[in-house]
Amino acid sequence: MSDIEGVYEDLEADVSLEEFREAVEAKVEQMGGLADEETAAMLVAHEVGESEVGGIADIEPGMEEAKFVAKVISIGEKRTFERDGEDEDGQVVNVEVADETGSVRAAFWDDHAEAAIEELEEGQVLRIKGRPKEGFSGVEISVDNVEPDPDTEIEVQVSDTYTVEDLSLGLSNVNLVGLLLDTDSVRTFDRDDGSEGKVSNLVLGDSTGRIRVTLWDEQADLATDLEAGTTVEVIDGYVKDRDGSLELHVGNRGAVEEVDEDVEYVPESTPIEDLEIDQVVDIAGVVRSADPKRTFDRDDGSEGQVRNIRVQDATDDIRVALWGEKADIDVGPGDEVALGDVEIQDGWQDDLEASAGWQSTITVLESESAGSGSSQADADGSSDQNAGLSAFAGDDESDGGSTADGPGSTDSTASASDPTAETGDTPSGETGGDEPADGDELEFTGVVVQAGDPVVLDDGETTMSVVTDVDVGLGEEVTARGIVHDGRLEANDVF
Repeated sequence: MSDIEGVYEDLEADVSLEEFREAVEAKVEQMGGLADEETAAMLVAHEVGESEVGGIADIEPGMEEAKFVAKVISIGEKRTFERDGEDEDGQVVNVEVADETGSVRAAFWDDHAEAAIEELEEGQVLRIKGRPKEGFSGVEISVDNVEPDPDTEIEVQVSDTYTVEDLSLGLSNVNLVGLLLDTDSVRTFDRDDGSEGKVSNLVLGDSTGRIRVTLWDEQADLATDLEAGTTVEVIDGYVKDRDGSLELHVGNRGAVEEVDEDVEYVPESTPIEDLEIDQVVDIAGVVRSADPKRTFDRDDGSEGQVRNIRVQDATDDIRVALWGEKADIDVGPGDEVALGDVEIQDGWQDDLEASAGWQSTITVLESESAGSGSSQADADGSSDQNAGLSAFAGDDESDGGSTADGPGSTDSTASASDPTAETGDTPSGETGGDEPADGDELEFTGVVVQAGDPVVLDDGETTMSVVTDVDVGLGEEVTARGIVHDGRLEANDVF
């Protein structure tokens, strides 16, 4: 056995012995006699081994060469272009190929472009060798060599219509229909060439999940034109990675259009009682209280804003800080909300707190009992969406004793200065059971839903007006002890 054959036997790469011999001979000639056949064979084996990838997901722009097997998903049109300083026009065909790990756009040039149009078929499996580069829609492969591989089977979807769970890194030409859950403002930035770019974000959901959509340049203004709760279709999007999560991007070749279709989106949330610090989770529930928006100065001199709300589900409640533009969302007591990608942090008095920043999604879900309005339930035509939220305020929805009938009910918000204005001396939101009589001594624990004169506490079933000089903050849980007079608790102690 020759030295070349010995090295080839140990080579774990899909290359023939004849191809390997040719590569070794070329390496010997390239090195001008400085390496014998065995040394050249070992160098070639190393280069060949590096170019073999386990799957499309392993391909990176910095590689000199990549070899892989993939199935043809779609074949683009042949385009011609003028080359600088050459009389003959060039031509290229973009072919979408995929394996179980992802997909990539492969550029077939000149003679390969002709062959791609004449010989390739969707569903065909190819063995490809090419040079990876960063393209318009992520990583692309400039094809150097390609041959059919009919003996290999690859299980991938041959379609350009996807659901959220179908998306994988590298996919392009993606069409996806989803419910618009959240929109963002348009931001501008300066490119290296001095031009100005624009970018904005949407969040879409369907029955399989949700995904952030990034809109670039001409498409960016759509974030201000479209309204949450409508159904839209992303056309010709491409999938990229951002901080370990998939995002669907839409450039100048793509579009986002409102469509008349029903899409069901039911958020999967973590029970509040199960939350742990440093998690990034989805939660859902009913808003118990909402503080006014506050502004503050950042270290860099810019102005920020934040608004705190308290959200309760069937298991517990938690304060949620809405940062930046999230603080402007129209949400108040009684609203059913789904909050995606919120970070659980150590909050005030060692309680856990949820932080909703730029990456978070805040969706207000109109309840079935709410009247008119453009809601997600109206948009997707599905009562299942809200049926899945019925447990947020507790198991019993018929007795008026849920959180939704507390501070967020019509009675409790009728007068911001006096929550008893609509109901005489009885605190709004009072539910079944014996009401305390004048002169009764009472201890009441609840969350501050109104700070002022009087203070109003809510325990999830009942609200109580408390007369006290003690300063309390919205969202704090306090206990008041004292004597009931004219339906109010005149507190001797507040702690």
